[in-house]
Amino acid sequence: MHTRTRSIAPTLFATTTLLVSAAFAQNQPHSPSVSPMNPSASHSAGRTLTTNPAALKVIAFWRDAGPALWFAKDPAFDARFRERFLLDHESAARGELAQWQSTPEGALALVLLLDQFPRNAFRDTARMYDTDAMARKVASTAFAAGYDQGIERELRKFFVLPFAHSEDQADQERSVALARRIGPDDLAHAQHHRDIVRRFGRFPHRNAILGRESTPEEKDYLANGGYAG
Repeated sequence: MHTRTRSIAPTLFATTTLLVSAAFAQNQPHSPSVSPMNPSASHSAGRTLTTNPAALKVIAFWRDAGPALWFAKDPAFDARFRERFLLDHESAARGELAQWQSTPEGALALVLLLDQFPRNAFRDTARMYDTDAMARKVASTAFAAGYDQGIERELRKFFVLPFAHSEDQADQERSVALARRIGPDDLAHAQHHRDIVRRFGRFPHRNAILGRESTPEEKDYLANGGYAG
């Protein structure tokens, strides 16, 4: 299952994403608007697109968890998140939920399943990072469609984090630019991640998880309180 996901998901997911993006480009010359009466509905070319109910459950769960748990290392919360949404994550990893990208909240839910969920459900294992590239593709499509403007400010950061989680310098610079549009705390977080990747070319704390050999400088950095994830 795990190996099969890696082999078929990127092609299937990329193809579906291109189809969704092409449809938006043809029918939606401007960024989609979100109804103030129904934030789960977007309007495109006279049609109302409603967010998948399963996607709304992901958003509701994450919103209810709040900042206190979003970035905490809480085994009970990790277990609850995994139990509730493991099947949805696996469907997303196979590229089966690409249609969620038709609305801002659907796209956000997909990013949460591909980027945040693994960091809780598979904490301290290499599987944490397996769907990072897919999350970045969804986030890129969301920003191209202006979806971040249809999401409450506190949740917009989760469209940015897939780039902050990348070990590619260009993604890190994009993260900083996007975080600047949200607020100073998000900007500081993005700059911190960017500076680590700029210095080491990667996140040193991932070396042990991914079986990479740490350099003496990385070992010294981690031993002296460097960012540990």
